[in-house]
Amino acid sequence: MTVKKINLALQGGGAHGAFTWGVLDVLLQDTRVEIAGISGTSAGALNGAAVKAGLATSGRDAARANLDWLWEQVAGVQDPRFHQWMAQFGPAQVSQALEYSLPYALGDAFTRMVSPYAYGPFYRNPLTDIVARFDMDKVCCDTGPQLFINATRVRNGKLRVFRQDEVTPDVIMASACLPTLFQAVTVHDRETGQDEEFWDGGYTGNPALFPMFDRSLPDDIVVININPLERETLPRTPQQIQNRINEISFNSSLLREMRAIDFVQRLLDDGTLPEGRMARVLIHMIADDDLMNDLSVATKTVPNGYVIAKLKDAGMQAARAFLDAHFDDIGSRSTLDLRGMFA
Repeated sequence: MTVKKINLALQGGGAHGAFTWGVLDVLLQDTRVEIAGISGTSAGALNGAAVKAGLATSGRDAARANLDWLWEQVAGVQDPRFHQWMAQFGPAQVSQALEYSLPYALGDAFTRMVSPYAYGPFYRNPLTDIVARFDMDKVCCDTGPQLFINATRVRNGKLRVFRQDEVTPDVIMASACLPTLFQAVTVHDRETGQDEEFWDGGYTGNPALFPMFDRSLPDDIVVININPLERETLPRTPQQIQNRINEISFNSSLLREMRAIDFVQRLLDDGTLPEGRMARVLIHMIADDDLMNDLSVATKTVPNGYVIAKLKDAGMQAARAFLDAHFDDIGSRSTLDLRGMFA
């Protein structure tokens, strides 16, 4: 049996990261695929740490169990009968109903008017209890895939990529720190030699690809994309406009890196750069833009068990479709048309 090694680039996108959960579940079940490196941001950092901890010690089943546990914590315990009742509406209708509900509107308005620093001693990062239960010895160990967690240094707006031996619970929470909802997370930064405050890595690397250009890692990078690159419908409501602004912002760093990759590939193809001078990176993408276009920002920030389950199912379907269509391409060519994307 041919085993192909890949790197994974896991985007952030709040609770919509459950789509990535589904993709990872399929990849972990397919023994033809070996995960060599993971770069994760926000929800992608949580998913990546869960996978790394499982693969580093007990293998694929442990990694899948870690993901199951993680998303059960995010979704909360929900009565299956409630899911059955909601199924008659579909995830798009549930997401839109939540977006236009009075409680969500009031909560959204509150976060725009009140700083998370106004809570004083009552503030507590909601991810604390989840991340505290991660086995950091397994997350940071040298076995299993290499792990990179991305965060944004507030002081100078630069991307900070934390390598696996630097990862702590605070680093993971920093990667998922939306500044309108959470207070900045303070981490001692080896690069600057001082304590630094960090925000969500999505602003500067969602996720960063360059850490996986290392010669010790395979050429193939599979991007799990959960922020739609295109929306055909013009956003009109305040919520839709803000959501699209965030999607564009959170995709911009990824698009810049992919444009740079395309530029280098052109130089290699026409002989301007000799082969071996720069890495020939092979880019693939697993996404479901149709579903993500139907969902609203509400189900990113307010986890709904029914929608999370549907996102996982969609991720599993997308991963199976990718493997069916492109497994043979892994190791030989990119399946994402970068030249068409930037034409």
